[in-house]
Amino acid sequence: MAKVTKDTLISEILEINPNAAEILFAHGMHCLGCAIAHQETIEQATNAHGEDLEQLLNELNNG
Repeated sequence: MAKVTKDTLISEILEINPNAAEILFAHGMHCLGCAIAHQETIEQATNAHGEDLEQLLNELNNG
């Protein structure tokens, strides 16, 4: 099974984890509807939103 890494594009995360939208929304990250989602990595998004990358990666890969 594929894993979400710091280099995974926001637009690819739902393909890896069908629950990703719920997890991202819980963190106040509504990136999936953003036009930049096709170019932005999860690392870039967490930096922009002030979220903990490692915590979010853990949730996306195990949630």
